Amino acid sequence: MTTNALDQAADKAKRVLLLKPRGFCAGVVRAIDIVQIALDTFGAPIYVRKEIVHNSYVVNDLAKKGAIFVNELDEVPNGARVIYSAHGVSPAVRDLAEERGLKVIDATCPLVTKVHIEAVKFAREGYSLVLVGHRDHEEVQGTQGEAPDVTHVVSTVQQVEALEVPDRNKVAYLTQTTLSLDEAKSMIEALKNRFPNIAGPRAQDICYATENRQTAVKNVAVAHDAGVVLVVGSSNSSNSNRLVEVSKNLGTRSYLIDKAEDVQVEWLDGVQTVAVTAGASAPEVLVQEVVAYLQTKGYTSVEEVEVMPENVRFGLPPEIVQAIASAPPDIPARG
Repeated sequence: MTTNALDQAADKAKRVLLLKPRGFCAGVVRAIDIVQIALDTFGAPIYVRKEIVHNSYVVNDLAKKGAIFVNELDEVPNGARVIYSAHGVSPAVRDLAEERGLKVIDATCPLVTKVHIEAVKFAREGYSLVLVGHRDHEEVQGTQGEAPDVTHVVSTVQQVEALEVPDRNKVAYLTQTTLSLDEAKSMIEALKNRFPNIAGPRAQDICYATENRQTAVKNVAVAHDAGVVLVVGSSNSSNSNRLVEVSKNLGTRSYLIDKAEDVQVEWLDGVQTVAVTAGASAPEVLVQEVVAYLQTKGYTSVEEVEVMPENVRFGLPPEIVQAIASAPPDIPARG
């Protein structure tokens, strides 16, 4: 066989495995819809505390349409309309908004709200609360704010082993919704070893989308023998970073990319199969741009690998439902 024929045969063998489920989860769809409906209904500017979701493309797109993203409420004019991000806020933030007379629309993901409710319940029942998560993440800060005097944030087994509480028999744990399943499992096992009577949530706090996307990565890394896993997502996206970690822990090279231009050609050297997925806040348009780029590099076979169906939807908050109901007929309904 000639050299050209060998090259052509190699190119034909190159493929892209497009993982499913991937990308937007129900909480992210809901949060983005909330901002867009608010802009359509009330007009710009609409203020948003923090990034509505952790994706630079989404944030920049909404900013072009009139959303103003701020770090704290003191940047919002008195009486203005403000949206809380999908990651949730502490009661202190809610109190400040009320003092400032702000018109609040809450885009907190319902699965994050679930963790907040659990935190309040355990605190009221006299438990010391251990919150497994990343201390600097907005979701963790918001949950911790529900019961700051009794909540201990831990992110390593060593921190668990060093943890001291008033009553070892009155301890409960919760977790950030976007942790690695394996990471959370090891942390919970360490907590149970240290506090045998520890209480926990009735159902795991890690959200369905985080679990499903990690399961898909494990499937493609093991069953489909991918040489590289590309995860579309921004660097501050916790669930996207966890997808990279899951792949690496299984021995498959993985890279977090914000967009197609971030792919480095040397990552593809000698690789016949590239798997592509996306974190829960990354839009499909970015995924398709990555696939298109890979096709220019000879990965012309594109196969979608569905690990499990995902059909979750969340309702909109009452402020938005009311806005839709009272909107003029020329404003399109969303969600």
